[in-house]
Amino acid sequence: MPQHLVIKDKATGEIMNQFEEDVQSKRNDLIDSGMGFIYSFGFFTLIFVIGIVIKLIAG
Repeated sequence: MPQHLVIKDKATGEIMNQFEEDVQSKRNDLIDSGMGFIYSFGFFTLIFVIGIVIKLIAG
């Protein structure tokens, strides 16, 4: 690993990646994954419903 990416943890002294020190979000990834699934499922359901409505109107 390049030396500029190596950082020692202040508490334990263990070597860690620089990106582990300054994370953008400390939220649980499960929440973000669940929301992504719900939004994509809702979007494809909406597309399906629009297609069914168009098919029913067209006869």
